[in-house]
Amino acid sequence: MYKAIVIGGSAGSFQVVTKILSALPKDLNVPVLLSLHRLKHVRSGFLEALMLKSNIPIIEPDDKEQIKPGRAYLAPANYHMYIELGNRIALSTEEPVNHSRPSIDLSFVTAAQAYRDKLIGIILSGANSDGSYGLQKVKEYNGLTIVQDPRECQVRTMSEAAMKLTQVDHVYTTDQIINFLLKLK
Repeated sequence: MYKAIVIGGSAGSFQVVTKILSALPKDLNVPVLLSLHRLKHVRSGFLEALMLKSNIPIIEPDDKEQIKPGRAYLAPANYHMYIELGNRIALSTEEPVNHSRPSIDLSFVTAAQAYRDKLIGIILSGANSDGSYGLQKVKEYNGLTIVQDPRECQVRTMSEAAMKLTQVDHVYTTDQIINFLLKLK
C-alpha cells in the first residue's frame, strides 16, 4: 500500500498535471506532492488554474504543515518543498538547485527518505534534468518510479534525463499514468 505520490514537472507538464488531478477520485487515500517549475514572481493564477480541474483539494502549504491523504500539496513559487518524517512539509528559500526553486530533486529525495518503498515518484515533461537524481533516490529506497513517455512530452529532456540515470519501473503516457493511479484504490 502506497503512502504518497510525488510528481515533478516543468515545461509542458501543466496540462498533464491538470489531467491527472481531474481524474483522481475525490476519496483518494494518499497525498499528492507536486514540485513543478513555475514563474517565481507570479504569485497567483497557477494554483487557481489547477484547482479548477482537480477533484481533490490543492494546497500551497505553509512551513511545517501536516500532510493529509486526499489532498495535493503544491510547492509554492520560489520555495523548495521538503518532505519531513512525521508527514510534514518544510519550506526553504535556500539557493536554487539545478537553477530551480522549487527543486524537484529536493522534493523527491526527501519524499523518498520519508516514505521509502511506500512512495510513487512520477517525472513529467520538462526542459532540464531536475528530478532525475530525485527519481533515482526514489528507486534506491524501493519506491515505484514512473516517467512520462518522452514521445508524448512537449519537452522530453526531463523524462529522458531520468531514464538515463535510473532503470525506471514504467514509461507511461498520460492516460497510462492515470489508469495506473486509479488502480491504487
